[in-house]
Amino acid sequence: MKPLVVVGDTILDVDIEGVADRLSPEAPVPVVDVTRQWVRPGGAGLAAALAARSVDGVSLVTATTDDQDGRTLAQLLDRDVQLVPMLLRGETVRKTRIRAAGQSLLRLDTGDGTADGGSVSAAVTETLRAAGAILVADYGRGVAAHPQIRQLLTELARSVPVVWDPHPRGPAPTPGMSLVSPNLKEARRFAPGYAEPDELAKVLRDEWEADSVAVTTGPGGAVLANGKRLTMVPVPAELRGHARSDTCGAGDRFASAATAALFDGSTVADAVSHAVDEAARFVAAGGAATLSVCDSTAAAKAHAADEGRSAFEVAARIRARGGRLVATGGCFDLLHPGHVSLLRQARAMGDALVVCLNSDASVRHLKGPRRPIVPAGDRARLLTALSSVDAVVVFDEAGPSALLARLRPDVWVKGGDYSGAELPEAEVVRGYGGEIALIPTVPGYSTSQLVAAAEGRG
Repeated sequence: MKPLVVVGDTILDVDIEGVADRLSPEAPVPVVDVTRQWVRPGGAGLAAALAARSVDGVSLVTATTDDQDGRTLAQLLDRDVQLVPMLLRGETVRKTRIRAAGQSLLRLDTGDGTADGGSVSAAVTETLRAAGAILVADYGRGVAAHPQIRQLLTELARSVPVVWDPHPRGPAPTPGMSLVSPNLKEARRFAPGYAEPDELAKVLRDEWEADSVAVTTGPGGAVLANGKRLTMVPVPAELRGHARSDTCGAGDRFASAATAALFDGSTVADAVSHAVDEAARFVAAGGAATLSVCDSTAAAKAHAADEGRSAFEVAARIRARGGRLVATGGCFDLLHPGHVSLLRQARAMGDALVVCLNSDASVRHLKGPRRPIVPAGDRARLLTALSSVDAVVVFDEAGPSALLARLRPDVWVKGGDYSGAELPEAEVVRGYGGEIALIPTVPGYSTSQLVAAAEGRG
């Protein structure tokens, strides 16, 4: 099977997370007490990793160098992506966000690397010529501007779908692109004097000699200029309302999903509709953070979360030192402040907190065929990213009784909305000597209410 090929500039993204509850005595700036550091591929590397969620067989043509950050990127990509290197002049580009309470406080950019302009290797040429679809993820660092790459893309666009995700510091797309996907801010920079998405989509389609241009507008979805047609593509109702979510990587998810759909034979209109849906789900699930791994031992925990190995390792470690293990459970679909409050309070009751997470099949059984909104793997990664959660384990049954019989937490915590009703798992917990704690819920928050309100039913 032909691969989906991503071409562009790869960046190392780092999130340093901590708690900021005081100001520095030297200046009126917050002091961040660092709790965790996360790393993930950024730029074209993120686009390739996301494409690998949709397509088996993804290759990444990108400029690399053998420095520490470059080696880290190669390790992060190795599991899902075939790396086809070009030469990078300078240091690997690294973007570091300092975050607290879910908000970015500062971003630090380091590295001056740009793609070398000399001849590309035979492997690069062969990879592009073998592609079933191509995504150009331009981040203004020279890969998309390389003359030989541009010549190949112009030629190949006649026979395979090519999607171009542009960057204001990069070159114009080559002619004949199946789809170009600037966001609204980028589109306004590419076409000064125009402000509305529909105007921008039409003007840029003509200027770039593209088959189609989709201007993405965040929570508004996208506006597609496809030939002479202009189409508004909204975000599905159940996925609206995430304006405050971390949108990092949403554009890469849109472009990768659109390319994967074209790769599978969809029309451009259907590919854009699919991409809007996938980008919205991506933001709802936590954005690019869902692809991050922690440094050192935490990285192993993050990888093992879906399989539950780390949950039992945490339990054994806590018991070995005479500590108190706390567990809670639920669907945790569309994580909201009520969930976060419950998890923080539960963690304060002991020395470690394990979340028992309903699988997708289990959620469908409990909530109906339209749920979950966020897949189990992404829900697990998002929960693991919280400082209050030490491990996540996924179970398939309708309830957690069988899992609790194995895990045997000292305290089983549920939200206060269960008061007055006997929990089905209570017999198991009390049977091995555990205790049950009910925590009051935060009024006004539930996933069902959020979905109903978004659909105009609440």
